[in-house]
This record gives sequence, structure tokens and C-alpha cells, in this order.
Amino acid sequence: MKIAFIGFLMLLSAALNGQGNYPRDAFRSPLDIPIILAGTFGELRSNHFHSGIDIKTQQRQGLPIYAIGDGSVTRIKVALWGYGKVLYVAHPNGYTSVYGHLQKFSPKIEAYIKNLQYQKRAYEVEDFPDYGEIKVEKGEIIAYSGNTGGSSGPHLHFEIRSSISEKPTNPLLYGLEVRDATNPILSQLFAYPLSENAQVNQNEEKIKINFKKQQDGSFLADKVYAAGTIGFGLDTYDRQDLAANKNGVFGIRQLVNGKVYTALDFESFSFSETRYINTLIDYDHFGKFRSRIIKCFRVPGNSLSIYKTLHNNGKIVVREGLSYNVEILITDLEDNTTKLVIPVEGRRGTVLEEKNKLITDQFVLAKKPNNYDLGAATVYFPPNTFYEDFYIDLKKGNDTVTIHNNQVAAHRNFTITFDVSRYSEKERKQLLIARLDKKLRPSYASTYKRGTTFTTRTRNLGTYTLVQDTIAPIVRAKNFKEKQWLNNYRYLSIYIADDLSGIDSYSATLNGEWILMEYEPKRKTLTYNFDDIILDKTQCELKLVVKDNVGNTTTFSRNFYRK
Repeated sequence: MKIAFIGFLMLLSAALNGQGNYPRDAFRSPLDIPIILAGTFGELRSNHFHSGIDIKTQQRQGLPIYAIGDGSVTRIKVALWGYGKVLYVAHPNGYTSVYGHLQKFSPKIEAYIKNLQYQKRAYEVEDFPDYGEIKVEKGEIIAYSGNTGGSSGPHLHFEIRSSISEKPTNPLLYGLEVRDATNPILSQLFAYPLSENAQVNQNEEKIKINFKKQQDGSFLADKVYAAGTIGFGLDTYDRQDLAANKNGVFGIRQLVNGKVYTALDFESFSFSETRYINTLIDYDHFGKFRSRIIKCFRVPGNSLSIYKTLHNNGKIVVREGLSYNVEILITDLEDNTTKLVIPVEGRRGTVLEEKNKLITDQFVLAKKPNNYDLGAATVYFPPNTFYEDFYIDLKKGNDTVTIHNNQVAAHRNFTITFDVSRYSEKERKQLLIARLDKKLRPSYASTYKRGTTFTTRTRNLGTYTLVQDTIAPIVRAKNFKEKQWLNNYRYLSIYIADDLSGIDSYSATLNGEWILMEYEPKRKTLTYNFDDIILDKTQCELKLVVKDNVGNTTTFSRNFYRK
């Protein structure tokens, strides 16, 4: 049955992809409240595009989540970060709906996953039920909204994917209604000299261009004087009618003298390409200012499929003595449009600011492996770690090394290996690799220990050092005391925290029997639900063991009474 169903989906998916249409009447809303968005599809996030929409839940948790159509649960996951508690439902028409950051599942699904958690003695679990094992009907309550995982506030993360390719598509293409008569917002405009000896307004470096709103609602930029190959970049966002959130735009078109040079939109993308977002944005600018500028031109290493049209990779060749009219149209999914006009005149002048070229002793060839000895550590970059070749700034040290800065994006993990032979075996047990922020505060980097070498794999350039963590995790009860009667309590709540390396694991027993404690790392809280186990003793002993990432351990025990 499962094989036949998959075959059916493959045929259906091929047909749907060929049509390029989306069923607008097949699905209902996942919530029974007006859809107001805290995040749009394709929105620019750290190292990835947002693969769904974030639906506001009125700043509350526990709202019913409904299956948008008949189908079967094909994946259930409970994780500390990411989507937190998340549910995947496959539908017969070739699509899969995804519901993330859930507070809890419906009773039948909750019982299914809790049974698995007790079998594995773990809070974090993932399961893939066979198609038809857990059927759901359109409009059936399948979960309740929450704030689990990497969520920064109560909302529902909602996706619609192809069941075969798993490519997400914009959920608003399926008929979900969002009130939106608001044009996208243009915040900043930048011009980039791209070729050798190119200049913009007598600058060889990127330069900010001012613009003003016109009577017809469009924007007119100050005239740009340029020569050589140039490009433009935008800081832009979108707002819907009922929310103040700065959400992502749907599409951008760049025309030069009426010819389309760039057309991109966020109808769909694949998860395999999402990290290439770091080539779409000005990553150097992001590293300095934490602001994302979308480049209207494509740079080397950019393998994104979001472009519908690209002429000369969106780059504009400006010749002296000629004039160019550049139009940039920024749209949302309702075709609300913000128009920007940039007059460009080909004129070369005396350079006021030359291009700032960093030249060091080390030059990285992006397509080749690169290995460097930094004294205290070695760093290895596999082929295609970076998008393009560049001079890299490396600093040696005894316990600390600096690997360039945060203004260059790494596409793949690279390896940093420290020699810890000068530390005793006892010291090594509490030693870890940490990354230092701008204020030199350390944060744990996953450390793999093998004899006298410690290794971490990361995509983050910056400063790394060796740090000792000698302090065990903090554990304390939040809502009960020693020898307290807890007859009317529904749950136990315990605070756990670690000052440096972070919580690695925890395990709890009640009267010697393992119990499931749900961990919410954002609130540093463990929670046990009394409904899980029927207690056969009035006097109860809770024992909890919490370990950090270097093995420092705290054992916490409390006695209480309950009938």
C-alpha cells in the first residue's frame, strides 16, 4: 500500500509541477482565527530562507491547530531547537503540510509520541509513521499552538511542501487569505562598483544612494554618476495590513532602459540551496551592521533557483557619455508594488575613495582544500567551503587563534584542531573549545576529544580559544519545596542552567522509575506532567542528574507527598 501510494504521489507531483498551478480550494486554514503574519515565505533569516509562514496566535499558546486536508501523519519530531514539536501530514493530492513550534499534539498523537519517548527514555525523538497508520481528516484538531524550539514568541510555523521533492512553496499560493493592501517598504539603496576601475560617484567602494518619494508614490533616487560595471542593492521589507512586523518581500525586478536585467521571487526553493542566501545578500555589510542588503546582481558561487530572469547576471555596464534609466520594482504576493527610479549617467571622475583591498600572506582558493598551521591549532577548509577566492587574515596564538572575521560566509563546515598535549589528563576533562564574541565572551563550540587533540567543526569564522569549565550545572525547584504536599499540582517545574559549556544531558526518576521531563531551554526549565504515571506511594522521591558538555554533573533530589 505504501509503495503504491508513493507511486501515485510521484505521478501527481509531476503533473502538478508541469502545470505550475496550486490548488486554491483544496485546503482550509490551520487556525480558526484571522491569519496575521509574523513572518513570510522566503524571508531572509540567518543562513537560510524562511520555508513557511509564521502565523500570529494572539500572543497565546494552546490554540487548536487543524489539519488543512485529509491525510496521514508521516513524521513527528520533538526537538529542543528548530521547529520544536512539529507535525508533518501528507495529503493525497501530492502535498505535505507542516506545523511547527507546537505546544502539544492532539490526544491520539500525543499518546503515540509519548509512548515512544518512554521507550527511548528521551525527550527529543523523531518518528516516521507508515502512511495510513495515523489518519487525520480535514478540520480535525491535530495539535495546539505553542512556542517550542527556536521560536522567539508564540506562533504557528506553517509550511506546504511537495511530498516527493520536499520543496517548500509559498503557502499563500494555496488560497489562504491575508489582508494586505500595503506596499513594500524601501529603507536603503546602495550602488556597487563591480569591475576593475569601476566607480560610482567617484568611489571605488560601495556607496549609499539617497532617494525621495514622488507625488505618484514612487521613489526617485539622486542621479548616479558611474563608469564600468556596477550593481545595486536594496534594504527592503514588507508589511501586511494588521501587523507591524518587518516581513520579507515576494519579488524584485530590475529593468535597465526597459529591459529586464533581474527578476527574482520567492514562490519556491529547495532546502539544499537555502544557505546560498549568503550570496544573495551583502554578507560583508551583514557582518558589520547585522542588516541584510539584497543584491540585484548575481555574484560567483550563487546557485539560487529563485531567479526568473538574469541578463548579464543583473550587472549594468555603464559607458561614459551615455545615460541609463534603472527601475526597480519591489512586490508582495498581492502585487502591491513599490517603484524606485535611478537615473544613471556615464561619467568618470577623480576617485575620492579607492577600493579597500585586504592583502595578507594567505590566499584561499575556494575550489581547493586549504590547510593552515596557527601554532595552537590547525584549520582545514575543504574544497568549496567559500563562495569565492580571497585573502584570509589568520592570527596565531598559544591558546587562541583568529580565523579572519565574521564578514565572510562559509558555505561548508571547516575544521579547527587544537593541540592540548601541554594540559594534564585531568585538565583536559574540563577543557573545551569556545568561540569568542566581540566582547571576548566565550560560547561553547561542539568539542570532539581524541587523546591530545580537540576538534570542532563550524561554519563561523572568528576567534577560537581553549577554556576550562569547572562549574557544575545549577539545578533548583521552581514550584515545589522539600516534603511539600502536591495533591493539586498538575506538574513539577525545575530550573536548570550551565554557565559555559551548556547542558548536555539530564535524566530523572520518580520512586526509581524513569520519567519524561520536557526541556524548554529558552526558559531553562524542565517540566514533568503527573498524568504520565499513576503513583502508588504517598511519599515520593524525585532524583534528577544533570550533566554539562564537559562532564560536570549535578545530582538533585527532593521528597514530596501526593495522594
